[in-house]
Amino acid sequence: MESRLARITTNPRRCGGRPCLRGLRIRGADVLQLCAAGLTAGQILGGMPDLEALDLQAALHYAA
Repeated sequence: MESRLARITTNPRRCGGRPCLRGLRIRGADVLQLCAAGLTAGQILGGMPDLEALDLQAALHYAA
């Protein structure tokens, strides 16, 4: 689980300092909202090609 959480990064100069995935401008909260809206992992990854499956898991672990 530790390696997954390492995928969550914060930078005060990106996305207002909110947690993002691997330094990308994709916020963990945005991924969680897509999951809550009922999108599958495949749909999210298809819409955000820079993400990896482990990024989705990291966002869920971080939120938990």
